[in-house]
Amino acid sequence: MNNDSIVKLPKMEKPEYDKLISRQYLCRVAFRGNKYPYIAPLLYIFKEGHMFFLSTNYGKKISYFREYPYVLVEIEEYEKDFSDFSFMVLSGKLIEINDEKKDENIRKDFVDMIKKRRLSKNIMIALGHSPEDPLESLVDEKRSIVWKLIDVKEIKAFKKS
Repeated sequence: MNNDSIVKLPKMEKPEYDKLISRQYLCRVAFRGNKYPYIAPLLYIFKEGHMFFLSTNYGKKISYFREYPYVLVEIEEYEKDFSDFSFMVLSGKLIEINDEKKDENIRKDFVDMIKKRRLSKNIMIALGHSPEDPLESLVDEKRSIVWKLIDVKEIKAFKKS
């Protein structure tokens, strides 16, 4: 097989991948692990041109973040039969939001997103809470951490024709 017969996926333009980021709310973040990369699924919101993530404040991803905050973020969207699909990978750096007011506002945005998208209360388990806890406990209790993706150096985004 020669390279002339390989069909390449078309690249997405910025307006297309901005829409993809806005439509989705779950991504995979790859951290530099010890021997192998460590991949974690994280909830995110896209606000003011930036991605913000909400994660439990325990586990391997926290130590990997502290050791090396540079990550790859993967977002995808596809039909069950793959009749249509798109995906993107962003290379950047995570920073923890330490400003109390900004942290609170982003957490409120996550609560709003969960309500708007009518996600199951079981999502609370992935954030260190019981499904019986009110969504507002994401704001009031600090069982999670808020990260922001900055210094995005590369975006690779592709789609089915």
